Amino acid sequence: MTDNSAPSVGPLVTGAEIARLAGVTRAAVSNWRRRYDDFPAPAAGAANSPLYALTEVQEWLDSQRKGQEVSPEVELWQALRAVYGEQMVSGLARIAAALADQKGPGLPDDIAARVQALARTGSSVDLVNGLTERFMDSARRAGSDQVTPERVVRAVRHFAPELPSGATVFDPACGIGVLLLSVASTGTRCRGQEVDDDSARFAQLRADLLGRSGVHIVAGDSLRADAWQDLKADLVVCDPPAGVTEWGREELLLDSRWDLGTPSKAEGELAWLQHAYAHTAPGGHVLMVMPASVAYRKAGRRIRAELVRRGILRQVTALPPGTATSHALPVHLWCLRRPENTDGPDAHHTVRMVDLTDNAPDGDLEPRSDQVADVPLIEFLDDTVDLTPGSRLRSRHRDYPGEYTALREELEDQIRRLAALLPGLATGDGPGSLDGATTSVADLARAGLVAYDGPEPVSASEQLDTDYLRGFLRSSANARRSTSASGTYRFDGRGSRIPRMGIDDQRRYGSAFRALSAFEEGMRKVDELSRQLAEVARDGLATGALAPEE
Repeated sequence: MTDNSAPSVGPLVTGAEIARLAGVTRAAVSNWRRRYDDFPAPAAGAANSPLYALTEVQEWLDSQRKGQEVSPEVELWQALRAVYGEQMVSGLARIAAALADQKGPGLPDDIAARVQALARTGSSVDLVNGLTERFMDSARRAGSDQVTPERVVRAVRHFAPELPSGATVFDPACGIGVLLLSVASTGTRCRGQEVDDDSARFAQLRADLLGRSGVHIVAGDSLRADAWQDLKADLVVCDPPAGVTEWGREELLLDSRWDLGTPSKAEGELAWLQHAYAHTAPGGHVLMVMPASVAYRKAGRRIRAELVRRGILRQVTALPPGTATSHALPVHLWCLRRPENTDGPDAHHTVRMVDLTDNAPDGDLEPRSDQVADVPLIEFLDDTVDLTPGSRLRSRHRDYPGEYTALREELEDQIRRLAALLPGLATGDGPGSLDGATTSVADLARAGLVAYDGPEPVSASEQLDTDYLRGFLRSSANARRSTSASGTYRFDGRGSRIPRMGIDDQRRYGSAFRALSAFEEGMRKVDELSRQLAEVARDGLATGALAPEE
């Protein structure tokens, strides 16, 4: 229940609202807080979102000559915040009801007087729109998903189809009606449902004050208590609650809306998608705002496959990071269409993938040629059914012929070089060198001839060749000495031995060992190039970018 008694400190303001009062940026207010010891202390709020007493802020701004005259609308907003706090929608709904001369819970006398004064000097529409904009800005800065962000609304409007006059637009999770009223044009019928009573009431009252006839918004849980069971809309738009697991799966297991498959508890967004699709008329469209993870999560694979297989999913657009201002993660916009005739010319065989993740959040929404591809349905129907645009576009726009030619030429060049890297080796004079006179690396280290500056020892004397030393240390005989009883390999310098030879013979052996190391490195590069070449060739053949020679 809302407590209508204002706190003793009076109206409270955020740092952003202080910035608007003073006509400066929020960064300037943050600097004031750090630089001035007499800046007002927070009166409420959390450490990362403090609230300040408006009167104290105004006094400080006046003393610093930083203040500006506070408008009556700002004073009304601060009074609303002081009374309603986190229940601002309730206050907005009561103001809208008062302006529409409707009965309902009243406003505190101070706020009612401010509303009447503003209504006398301006229009009710401007007042409600101004308060709505302030509420949306406040929700955006707080990282709340209570309202659909402006950038998401802009994207939905951009990708929405043109509707004829008299068409029906439906939003089953409409909040305060921002998305529904923004997408629907004049002359269309609007239907909406919202679980929060105050939000639903405010959305309806705001539509009435705006003169939007044909708008009907009701309160209720769309999934558990569908108020529009017989509705078939030409366009359904929805920005559903994200990450909600308690959406009613247990009591809705046998619901007829799950035509594409029963969503798991973790896939509430796919429950909303099927609810929206169930309310779509033949030939109608659905535009769903979806978290990017819904495109690839394992639990939703079956439903995604059905969307693709039946030709329902028409387009997935990855919007720029920052579009959903409540977080930095990218969101997708899924476009569905209910076929008019699944067996006839209406059947669809591709899904358009659009990746705008390289664009600025306020940038162009019209994709470049390299940001869009029409992908055949069959390419999605694998074990993952990944609908992420980026993963599809990277393969569609790769220069397979160029990559294949370059890799093949590099591989041929490496193979030609390999034979030249092998040292010339003749038949030896007798048993292996390690079967003759040898010296332990431990003795060489104690004599100062070996240093350990890295994972392998190096020569510290003109009497010892480093390549000769390392070559014999890597031999199978020394490898056996460095292998424990459990079969694990570890280098043990104390147990390793090398033959006793003069420096000239050491250098001759060292040259051969060095050539073998180069040969092994070349082989590793050939192996990696072979793997890359086979992958490019296989994918290029599968996508049609490459074809066998005749």
